[in-house]
Amino acid sequence: MTAVESRPAGALSRSPGSPGPGNRPFGARVKAFIALTKPRVIELLLMTTVPVMFLAAEGVPDLWLVLATCIGGYLSAGGAGAFNMYIDRDIDALMDRTSQRPLVTGMVSPRECLVFATTLAVGSTAWFWFLVNPLSAMLSLGALLFYVVVYTMILKRRTAQNIVWGGIAGCMPVFIGWSSVTNSVSWAAVILFLVIFFWTPPHYWPLSMKVKDDYERVGVPMLPVIAGNKAVARQIVAYSWVMVAVSLLLQPLGYTGWFYTAVALACGVFWLKEAHGLQARAKAGVTGAKLKEMRLFHWSITYVSLLFVAVAVDPFLR
Repeated sequence: MTAVESRPAGALSRSPGSPGPGNRPFGARVKAFIALTKPRVIELLLMTTVPVMFLAAEGVPDLWLVLATCIGGYLSAGGAGAFNMYIDRDIDALMDRTSQRPLVTGMVSPRECLVFATTLAVGSTAWFWFLVNPLSAMLSLGALLFYVVVYTMILKRRTAQNIVWGGIAGCMPVFIGWSSVTNSVSWAAVILFLVIFFWTPPHYWPLSMKVKDDYERVGVPMLPVIAGNKAVARQIVAYSWVMVAVSLLLQPLGYTGWFYTAVALACGVFWLKEAHGLQARAKAGVTGAKLKEMRLFHWSITYVSLLFVAVAVDPFLR
């Protein structure tokens, strides 16, 4: 690994042009603390949590429970995001994609970020424990620790498989959603967990292909940094086929009916078309904008949204 920052920790927030302690407007500060929670990522996490609650309840779950689970999930995932920004503030300052994060701009100090993250982590665990159930609290805390310790601190800067195994944290909302309703975990939750597990690499690798210069500059070995486009596209296709196959297991095991299966099949076919298209362009040596790697990235968000909407709707059509 290469050294990416020679300044002492905390100096990043006092870089030239950064606002001083007395020049940080209240409104901008509030937005900065919200940004620490990575709200766009949390939207996706909640998109996989709530539909699973409908499937677990085989209909409409208790709406207070849904609200409590969403609030707890936001607090927990937000704490994980804030810890991530605290740990990665050195490389965030050197990457174009992350150069406007609150710790880099100085809108939030490292100490404030650490206190904020810790408060969210403790608060979310207590929230789940007392307002949902202890199992959901433990799953939530486990997801947070896995993301912060295993992914951010251990895997991210050491192996190209970082996003594969680190993505487990992003799969946990499925278990949390199911356990919040049933106080248990079933095979249906395991299958949907695996769908997200196999979805994560082909979702993130196209974005990594787009910004691989950023990762290369800071010494983070994302797969596109250490492997050519052909190799990355080949792995994207392999993970995509497994993901689609796993997504179709719910119906034969009796957890869903025709509606979910039809949506999963249609979305899966379109996904595979996009994945193979990316592979074909990579094999042909296409680079730059013509590679169109972001088409699969954007479709991957639509795919998981449609799939989990189908998970929520399916119980009403059986």
